Amino acid sequence: MSRLKDKTALITGGTTGIGLASARLFRQEGARVIITGQDTRRLEAAQKELGADVLAVRSDAARVAELPELATEVSKHVDHLDVLFINAGIAKFAPLESLTEALFDEIHAVNVKGVVFTVQQLLPLLVEGASIVVNTSINARLGMAGTLAYASSKAAARSLVRVLAGELAPRGIRVNAISPGPVTTPLYDKLGMTAEQLQERAGQMTPHIPLGRFGTSDEIANAALFLASPESSYFTGTELVADGGWTQVIP
Repeated sequence: MSRLKDKTALITGGTTGIGLASARLFRQEGARVIITGQDTRRLEAAQKELGADVLAVRSDAARVAELPELATEVSKHVDHLDVLFINAGIAKFAPLESLTEALFDEIHAVNVKGVVFTVQQLLPLLVEGASIVVNTSINARLGMAGTLAYASSKAAARSLVRVLAGELAPRGIRVNAISPGPVTTPLYDKLGMTAEQLQERAGQMTPHIPLGRFGTSDEIANAALFLASPESSYFTGTELVADGGWTQVIP
């Protein structure tokens, strides 16, 4: 396959889940792939799995001060980017009564500021015809109890996609969003819940999904590939919802 032949793609949060699946797929489709991650061990493991030709750069999307360093490091290895998949994100939940300012800021630092300033710092590398893909969430559409900080951050990210699409269109750069529903990824293992709590939460969500199951990282990676490739050349500012029908169909 060669939908990204001779393209250079950078995937933030590319060490696990959707990011890793996308890195794997983009590479199979002919792209030169760069991944980022904040955990050195996971970064090394992902690079080992993907291959020595994949560049792995340690970078924390929550730390805006580190993003110029990311741009500098990437510039040492490539002279341009054709694809930027902003996948790095954080999901933590708390009801209004127990929501703290620290948790709110932690989530928005990655999911909102991380999007803005990653694009800002890497923009000089993005060529005409480049594609930016932002990983959002159907939580931006749903009033799900306990997700106030997360949902608001993803709604902001969705809005940023529209604004960035307008600002960057004169440069020939497209900006689109993927909005996944529940997906089986290591993200759920990072929520601080027990296995029983995770199983209970999955049981609560699955009946709302017309297809009757969680999605897979590979399925979301395929959506990312479409938006990254020339096949979506007339798409910008839009949102590709991959949620098994949750927000569109009454099961």
